[in-house]
Amino acid sequence: MTERLFDLAFLMALPFWLLIILVPGWAWTKRIIGSPLIVLAPLAIYFVVVAPIFGTFAAEMLQPDLAGVQSILSTPRGTALVWAHLIAFDLFIGRWIYLDSRERRIHPLLVAPLFILTILLSPFGLVAYLALRAFFRKPAPAA
Repeated sequence: MTERLFDLAFLMALPFWLLIILVPGWAWTKRIIGSPLIVLAPLAIYFVVVAPIFGTFAAEMLQPDLAGVQSILSTPRGTALVWAHLIAFDLFIGRWIYLDSRERRIHPLLVAPLFILTILLSPFGLVAYLALRAFFRKPAPAA
């Protein structure tokens, strides 16, 4: 069950990534990605995975130490919950990059590789986007 949930976490986010990367200019993409609710599916998996160990997990998060966190995260359930967490927050970062890049009118071909990087290694993708966006100012509001 945990392995299936692990696999399902990314599959739940995949349609949103495909919209962002393959059809960024489509009106439905902006409408769908405009909602922060797109992260709910992977977060639902997170909640399902953490529920059976919530007491132990919460207690460790209240007073974390390396050995305690490692003991939880080194289990299949701990790995799956971290994975679902990462998938949800990577998607949230990707959503922000998408919306910000559209607002700044950064060409989608410049941003698409950064989405791939964000999927694989989100901190690197975010830093790369922040460097790119430094060259693009928001357009002035229309009068």
